[in-house]
Amino acid sequence: MAESFVNQFFPSGFPYSVNEGYLRYTQFRALQHFSSAALSVLSTQSLLYAAGLRPTPAQATAVSWVLKDGMQHVGKLICSNLGARMDSEPKRWRILADVLYDLGTGLEVLSPLCPPLFLEMAGLGNFAKGMAVVAARATRLPIYSSFAKEGNLSDLFAKGEAISTVFNVLGIGAGIQLVSTVCSSMQGKMVVGPLLSIIHVYSVSEEMRAAPVNTLNPQRTAMIVEEFIKIGKVPSPADLRYKENLLFPGRLIKDAGNVKVGRDLHKVIKPSRLKELKQIFPNEKFLLTCGNSWTDMVLEHNASGEDALRGWLVAAYTAGEDSVTERNLQEAYAKMKSVMPSLIPELQAKGWHTDRFLDGKGIRFGF
Repeated sequence: MAESFVNQFFPSGFPYSVNEGYLRYTQFRALQHFSSAALSVLSTQSLLYAAGLRPTPAQATAVSWVLKDGMQHVGKLICSNLGARMDSEPKRWRILADVLYDLGTGLEVLSPLCPPLFLEMAGLGNFAKGMAVVAARATRLPIYSSFAKEGNLSDLFAKGEAISTVFNVLGIGAGIQLVSTVCSSMQGKMVVGPLLSIIHVYSVSEEMRAAPVNTLNPQRTAMIVEEFIKIGKVPSPADLRYKENLLFPGRLIKDAGNVKVGRDLHKVIKPSRLKELKQIFPNEKFLLTCGNSWTDMVLEHNASGEDALRGWLVAAYTAGEDSVTERNLQEAYAKMKSVMPSLIPELQAKGWHTDRFLDGKGIRFGF
């Protein structure tokens, strides 16, 4: 029985065919889908009450599929323009997706309190849920990819969807039971709804913390450089997963040089200074300019994760200077060049993808 369950809901070869953290991710994914499905039944019944109907729980479940249109499509279109940011911070956007979904659901649950505003509340609710659907789907692949260990991405995806389906059905069943009992009144919904939402958001937060995403973005690059500068070792994606700031990923890390990436070139570097910097960093695909509070890094269009790491290391090696001079930059640049030949193979051995850098903003330049 246990073997049959594992074969049905986990990738072939589990646990050896997946990266660390997959079981915890799956446990909270199941809880997330269960609580979300139960909450959706509550919101659908509330919408129908607000529209003047008195449906049975079974009717609420059936109509929930119809209420996914309208403003939801507008939300999907708006959110689709943020794809590059989702590539850079898939964990953050996955959590934001569920927060948006619960906000939309909350508006639907509250709609019976103001029947004259039924259309507005239902529309805004579906708008938020539309954005949530796009963000959730767009971040699914990078999250699954972080667990794929033996080229088994399709197997991971299929088994993950199986778990989602089962717990969605169980959640709908629980929701039907709730609207028939404790949530038959508005007071009951206002107590149970927030509790389900808290469970939902907490579950997806724990899912994301368990995922060892192995692509380089500004936050993970800064954390790698910080640890390398401090103790001389390269952390793995699994080492950093619980240290990532999922709400405010743009924070500056002092020991990694306080680097900011993606600002406009004309705001960062004066034309008269551009030629000087190119001479300090010959044949490089990055430029650095040091300010009082942070260091700006500008990348060329085809800069990779390795190029970003090179620039970040230079910034980190100048972090202790009160005033960064041209000589400081040259010394830091020489030091970076001496450590890179051993650093890159070590990063790749730990599972990091150094062939690309996902800054999320897409502001790059051709020099």
